Amino acid sequence: MRNKALLVLADGSVYEGCSFGAEADTVGEVVFNTSMTGYQEMLTDPSYAGQIVVPTYPLIGNYGVNGEDMESRRIQVRGFAVREECLEPNHYLSQRTIHEYLAENGISGIQGIDTRAITHKLRSVGVMMGIITSNKSPEEALSALRQAPDYGSIDFVREVSTNAPYEWLKDIKHDAPRFNVVVLDCGLKFNILRLLNRHGCRAVAVPCTTSAEEILGMNPDGVLLSPGPGDPELLDYAVGTVKKLIGKKPIMGICLGCQLIGRAFGGKTFKLKFGHRGGNHPVKDFATGRVHITAQNHGYAVNPDTLKDGLEVSHINLNDGTVEGLRHRELPIFSIQYHSEASPGPLDNTYLFDEFVHMMDKRRT
Repeated sequence: MRNKALLVLADGSVYEGCSFGAEADTVGEVVFNTSMTGYQEMLTDPSYAGQIVVPTYPLIGNYGVNGEDMESRRIQVRGFAVREECLEPNHYLSQRTIHEYLAENGISGIQGIDTRAITHKLRSVGVMMGIITSNKSPEEALSALRQAPDYGSIDFVREVSTNAPYEWLKDIKHDAPRFNVVVLDCGLKFNILRLLNRHGCRAVAVPCTTSAEEILGMNPDGVLLSPGPGDPELLDYAVGTVKKLIGKKPIMGICLGCQLIGRAFGGKTFKLKFGHRGGNHPVKDFATGRVHITAQNHGYAVNPDTLKDGLEVSHINLNDGTVEGLRHRELPIFSIQYHSEASPGPLDNTYLFDEFVHMMDKRRT
């Protein structure tokens, strides 16, 4: 039998369920994800640092956990809140249950709660801080929650970024890579590195605090700005790096990387009411008129009215009209707010890596 656990939100809402994973109090911003599969990729996505994730799909863990679907070196979420935990997964790659995986990594979970009600609340009121606990009363939990720092006040990028540069050549499909790409790791997912390799690129990930001079000293053909967690307004050091790279090398930005490019061109960012997280978000490309179904994971967006110096909006979200892509009119710079690398989500947008390669090839010649 599992112990009783509570998820308490900052507005005083209490959801009772059973503990699974580790049994320890955990505090984070509570967000929901609408993907039907990909829970292991969600758990290991660095963009979820500091957050308690609520999948809207009711059954989690039915295909177990394996050694191949990791998007970083460890679980990144603060907590996991699900409707139903699968106790007996069935998949030929499965090595352990979701409970075992969370417990081994010291991550607290709660199951048996009404995730539809939580999602409805977050859509109506907006995301908020929450706490998972198995040893506090609702009143004690709410008191502890109110003493915790707010999600938007913490620079999570420094927590998830690599401590030292490393090279990724595991998935190269050519005799020798055609291009050298430096990836500024602000919360990098491994599938970005896999796709760079498959597009003929040698990829080197560097810490988020790496200077423009150090990056240019590595003589890259292009620079990729990775996704990542938290408020981009806290990342002046990374924005300063991007400013010094402008015009020097082709630049591609993904998710947080899109926001860094926007800020480097004078743009402002703002917090979305409940963010975009899932594998089913429609995005329109202005250049082609085509609508793509995209994977997304972000809680902030660029204000299009603040962009300057030749940077313009290239994509919008058809659900709420927010910016989903930027492109410079003259310089080899583009970005998308969604996750072209998916994991989880549809693979419709991997063509953007082809565009990045074409941009580097054109600049080289």
